[in-house]
Amino acid sequence: MAAIPVHLALSAVWTVAIAVVLPRRNPLAEGILAGLAIAALDLGVIGSRFPRIRALETGPQIADHMAFGIIAAAGLARNRKSLP
Repeated sequence: MAAIPVHLALSAVWTVAIAVVLPRRNPLAEGILAGLAIAALDLGVIGSRFPRIRALETGPQIADHMAFGIIAAAGLARNRKSLP
């Protein structure tokens, strides 16, 4: 339960980062790349310091990060199209 607010905050920060950094040409490809970059940082750099994160299976975690990147990039692309 304690991890829920932390996870929500991290997701918000990553969404803002994706909104600022991605070039907006191909949301699917850009979302996948963003998810892989986030996974590398979250799991490889930061997560490797925490035993509970380190104990997680890597494959599903990478897939989860890629899905987040795709959803965030697609949602941002959709919102940009609806803006005047």
